[in-house]
Amino acid sequence: QDYYGKELQKSEDLKTNACITSARPLPKMVRDALEHIHEEVVARYYGCGLVIPECLSSCRILDLGSGSGRDCYVLSQLVGEQGHVTGIDMTEGQVEVAKKHIAYHMDKFGYRKPNVEFFHGYMEKLGDAGLADESYDIIISNCVINLAPDKRTVLQEAFRVLKPGGEMYFSDIYASQRLSETIRKHRVLWGECLAGALYWKDLYSIAEEVGFSPPCLVTASPITIGNKELEAIVGDCRFVSATFRLFKVPGGSWAGPGQVIYNGGIVGHERELVFDANFTFKEGEVVDVDAEMAAILQSSRFAEEFLIRAGRANTAALQGCC
Repeated sequence: QDYYGKELQKSEDLKTNACITSARPLPKMVRDALEHIHEEVVARYYGCGLVIPECLSSCRILDLGSGSGRDCYVLSQLVGEQGHVTGIDMTEGQVEVAKKHIAYHMDKFGYRKPNVEFFHGYMEKLGDAGLADESYDIIISNCVINLAPDKRTVLQEAFRVLKPGGEMYFSDIYASQRLSETIRKHRVLWGECLAGALYWKDLYSIAEEVGFSPPCLVTASPITIGNKELEAIVGDCRFVSATFRLFKVPGGSWAGPGQVIYNGGIVGHERELVFDANFTFKEGEVVDVDAEMAAILQSSRFAEEFLIRAGRANTAALQGCC
């Protein structure tokens, strides 16, 4: 709270490159939406690139660690007036900046009533903010789960508030090994998203314990710290910024592998949908998928965008999401 509420006044105050690693290039409609965001909201934002999945029209979205609200206001435009976006953040000053500009943005977007709301609270305790079971289609989070000491509880709460078939689409920082106590207690390294980074293999085990489908890696890029003093403390540990998709797949939704055909109906992704690092779906093309991916597509908001049938032409073993 001190780091993001008091020490950092603008993104130039960050002491490493960890929080400015960009994800894949932004679609035009996201770039256009960014241009409508109030300058104070942008200046007080410290996330890593933008974390925006596809197929958002009319969705209910929750942003964990929403900061000054930049991503929420972008999503507000993408879900449309029938959709809704909730932001929650533990830093009161950041939430105040976000709330201050609700009327400005709704006027700018031409909405009759606000489709965004912001809460001061903790992502480990979403119930305290009144967030009900199975109330969101999508959860996004942009480089903040590493700031939570208890990652398992964050994922458990996310799973609870997601609807069946819902998705958690999030970027975070991961470490190549479990971090020493010295690193984990370092104040600046914690604020810069490194000391709280999860050992990447632990994400897979925690996700499974909580009930999510196996994590689907979307993008990953190595992090350079760019600060000699901090590099010496970190030693031989390596860090990566990665975006994953986790789905709350209802039990028994799909039994085996399948073939899927993308119908090209998602705005901005009409010709091809880059779903994750393993699966790219081109309009009209038959793609063999494993049972996990078939279940994800069939039970999620993507179901209407695909023709899905059982069996597959290629009998060779397919690599799964992970």
